[in-house]
Amino acid sequence: MSEFEVDLFVIGAGSGGVRAARIAAGHGAKAMIAEEFRIGGTCVIRGCVPKKLYVYASRFGDEFAQAAGFGWRLAQKPEFDWPKLVAAKEGEISRLSAIYETNLLKAGVEVVQERAEIEGPHQVRLTRSGRIVTARHILVAVGAAPVMAPGIPGLEHAISSNEIFDLQAFPKKLAVVGGGYIAVEFASIFARLGSKVSIMFRADNILRGFEETMREGLRDALALADVDQLCGVLPKSIEKTEAGLRLRLSDDSEIIVDQVLVATGRQPHTQGLGLEKAGVAVNKAGAILVDQFNASTVPSIFAVGDVTNRVNLTPVAIREGHLLADRLFGGATELVDYDLIPTAVFTTPELGTVGLSEAQARKTHEIVDIYQTSFRPMKAVLSGGNDRVIMKVVVDGQSDRVLGVHILGDDAGEMAQLLAISLRLGAKKADFDATMALHPSAAEELVTLRNRTARYLRDKQE
Repeated sequence: MSEFEVDLFVIGAGSGGVRAARIAAGHGAKAMIAEEFRIGGTCVIRGCVPKKLYVYASRFGDEFAQAAGFGWRLAQKPEFDWPKLVAAKEGEISRLSAIYETNLLKAGVEVVQERAEIEGPHQVRLTRSGRIVTARHILVAVGAAPVMAPGIPGLEHAISSNEIFDLQAFPKKLAVVGGGYIAVEFASIFARLGSKVSIMFRADNILRGFEETMREGLRDALALADVDQLCGVLPKSIEKTEAGLRLRLSDDSEIIVDQVLVATGRQPHTQGLGLEKAGVAVNKAGAILVDQFNASTVPSIFAVGDVTNRVNLTPVAIREGHLLADRLFGGATELVDYDLIPTAVFTTPELGTVGLSEAQARKTHEIVDIYQTSFRPMKAVLSGGNDRVIMKVVVDGQSDRVLGVHILGDDAGEMAQLLAISLRLGAKKADFDATMALHPSAAEELVTLRNRTARYLRDKQE
């Protein structure tokens, strides 16, 4: 008889934790998973999934406006119903949450819907019932939570990305604090749904860390969508008034809005989890320190996903959870490969990227060739829109290997996902050139970029 009640206890039923539990059970392990909120985690409940649904909703306005150029006459002016969108979103995420739970139960995983805290290297306490569960292995997959910063007077009147999906009233005026991908996505969504959006951030441009050309292109696109971008400006205070929320800004100006969304980052959700009782080491941000095997400083305790603050993307958490279960219970040895992870920013236009940026490539390669284009998409010709597609291919000038591809435009995320396969296989620029174009499409530009737009030698430009 085993000295432990379960082989694997998972704290947190988000994407990474659910995958680990299901794979472990599939290998014959006895698995238990605990979730204090709703099964599905941030991605399903208040992250990727509802956000993408709202992105779709926001783009219909553009479609209605462009339809006239293609011969359509709308019988009446379209009207947007915010409560109906919120209700439809809630129905979908509830459906997905139920599917997650059903799949766990079908796999033989015991599901406990209450908070779990660590009591020791092999002990977990369920806080509502007080039950102590012993486990051979413990996996922490609790994700991250929004950071409400800066700590200014009146910050209690602001909301985070957790609350914005379920506002009772649609904000006619919205202030967004932050310049990262969450901030710009919501700025784009609400501007296209009809809100007057002001986005403010500390830096001189949005999306720090992304390819510079794409940052500039998206900045210009947001400006065309009437998003007011306040560079180097942050709120100093928020005051609730009869007219709305008054923000006093660091440039001594003021604005009044209906809602203030703070999207200044996320931090690992480890507070009060009991990690210190077991001796699990965390960094200053509260992230669990793990090695290449996702093992913490305590051999029986592991962590995957955003709680480690390594690569905070849902597919990464899923991959980490899957391979961890394979190694613990299936005899596998494979490790997660963090190179060439495709990412997307679901603004309008969309940003899709995989591989190195120009700046990153120039730091690590002797010769870097750039192939870049900007063009008006075919759809805009008849619609009369001001849309632009920007594409940039970064190439190793010595080996001809494609190091990175960056796209701003419709379906950029879809293209980035497929391009990731090519880059993982070591595709060269010559392979792109030899590939037959699919015409007419925006993606064909990737295989017809013949003229090099720039060549960089270490700290020199040709």
